[in-house]
This record gives sequence, C-alpha cells and structure tokens, in this order.
Amino acid sequence: MKNVCPVCGFDQLAEAPYDKDNNPSYEICDCCGFEFGYDDDSEGKTFEEYRKEWISNGCQWFNEDKKPQEWDVERQLSNL
Repeated sequence: MKNVCPVCGFDQLAEAPYDKDNNPSYEICDCCGFEFGYDDDSEGKTFEEYRKEWISNGCQWFNEDKKPQEWDVERQLSNL
C-alpha cells in the first residue's frame, strides 16, 4: 500500500502520514511541503484548505529533486 499525502495526493511518502493511533509521522511531503504533525496543528486548516492554497500558488514542488520527469498534477490529485 502506498503512502499518500492527503493534501496533494503525492503517493511516495516514506511513511503513512498518521499511524493507527492518529500520531503524525512528522514527514514533510516532497511535493507540497506539508509536514504531518506540524502544519496540521499550527494553523488549524483542513487538508482541503491547504490543497486549495497549494493549487492557487501554482502547485509548486517543495523538493524539486524528487519531482518525477513526467509529473501530472491531475493524475496525482486523482489519488485523493
């Protein structure tokens, strides 16, 4: 099973964003830059609000080195 970012749909997270007890991984998504356990606690926004912000900012990659050559934002968002 792939670990998918609930903000942007990136399916290459090293760990699940949250474990079975809802504890965050503190991993930062290479695509949208969301940090599980930090961004969700610090501002109180929903994943949908973060997603809208990421999309309105042009779907910029947090870590360009991890961006697949043939990346397609629509395909990635379909993972959600």
